[in-house]
Amino acid sequence: MAERLIHLNAFENASPVNISSGLWRHPEDQSHRYKDVRYWIELAQMLEGAGFDSIFMADVLGMLDVYQGKPDAALRTATQVPINDPTTLVSAMAAATRHIGFAMTVSLTYEQPYAFARTMTSLDHVSGGRVGWNIVTSYLDSAARNLGRAEQMSHDERYDRGDEFMEVLYKLWEGSWEDDAVVIDKARGVYVDPAKVHPIRHQGPYFSVPDAFIAEPSPQRTPVLFQAGSSARGQQFAATHAEGVFVHGTRPEVIAPVVANVRARAAALGRDPRSVRAFAVTTIVAAETDEAAQAKYAELLSYADYEGAMVQFAGPLGVDVSKFDPDQPLTEINPNAAHFTRHLFADADPDRVWTLRDIADYMGVGGMGPKFVGSGKTIVDEMQRWVDIADLDGFNITYAIRPGTFADTVKYVVPELRRRGLMRPAYQGTTFRENIYGAGQARLRDDHPGKKFWRG
Repeated sequence: MAERLIHLNAFENASPVNISSGLWRHPEDQSHRYKDVRYWIELAQMLEGAGFDSIFMADVLGMLDVYQGKPDAALRTATQVPINDPTTLVSAMAAATRHIGFAMTVSLTYEQPYAFARTMTSLDHVSGGRVGWNIVTSYLDSAARNLGRAEQMSHDERYDRGDEFMEVLYKLWEGSWEDDAVVIDKARGVYVDPAKVHPIRHQGPYFSVPDAFIAEPSPQRTPVLFQAGSSARGQQFAATHAEGVFVHGTRPEVIAPVVANVRARAAALGRDPRSVRAFAVTTIVAAETDEAAQAKYAELLSYADYEGAMVQFAGPLGVDVSKFDPDQPLTEINPNAAHFTRHLFADADPDRVWTLRDIADYMGVGGMGPKFVGSGKTIVDEMQRWVDIADLDGFNITYAIRPGTFADTVKYVVPELRRRGLMRPAYQGTTFRENIYGAGQARLRDDHPGKKFWRG
């Protein structure tokens, strides 16, 4: 049986720091260029030359302010602040490339579907069908406070609202305009045939959208849909809507049941479970030899920032860990912290008693995800092991330093993947969805729930 192809996305964000706190201080790092469009153009061109599926943009809408009960530490360490809107970068990168896709994180909790649908359709048009959306519902109270809500919506209600949000989008993207509605008939003076544009007449608990969509269908109609929910409710949402799921875990054995569960739920909904592509986050530290890579990793760790790591750790945990001794076992600090840490870290070393300092050391390079350190051969061996055990389709590769991590991946890892026949020899088709599924598959698959709204 042929080896499964491995797909690669570059995991980025429009900020000085994504998940490797402190590495912006490295002398070779160019994270200060996050606001320079030339950085993004150069990155997109390099990654397209290597055959990456996409640049996958993370985003947050609030400051990480749980640590010390204020955002000061996040600001000092540039931990996901300052941060710009990733959607503003797509047009420039698309104009400089032909094939690579662009997946953007946008929280549906703070969007209106009618306006958001137009934004994504516009970007899909100008990119020639190379846009994806990483669907999130947001967890930060700081986002809720500054975006019109007294407090964050409950976890499950965010997903309930999200399901209706998606229904409205499918009606707008797939069902409002027929494929041949745009006629551009100069002789008759008819640009759009009004008989082929339909109001969606949506009325639900959260949204009222009675009229037709304002934008004509884009090459993909619906952008490629990603989702990263890890809770039971989040996994059900992913099984229903996602074409790609973004999973986290320190070992492939931890990820495997999550992937299997999402695929099983998708199958129960009538979808081909293999159509849900699974991507694990990882950080690559590559060099010509294993020894050189290990030395590089040790040097990167010397720039890691304890405070920045704790800012990231405290955010999803919801506990101000600045009040505790860094060397005190988490089991003695807070039951929630102990449970959270067991879930994310303990499977990496089941017999270990974790402290905050241990967690900061682990997160120093690559955050809460695994690190693949070595020569191209060693790293691809590890990639194949993860693919086999966790049933993965590829990886979201985050950076330690910019653009050095990606440049090293292109130099050392991609050639080894190609040598083993694990990366496609060339792009297939022209759209992002074709990067994932193959030539001729630019639109939603017939078994995707959004396709039932398509008018043809």
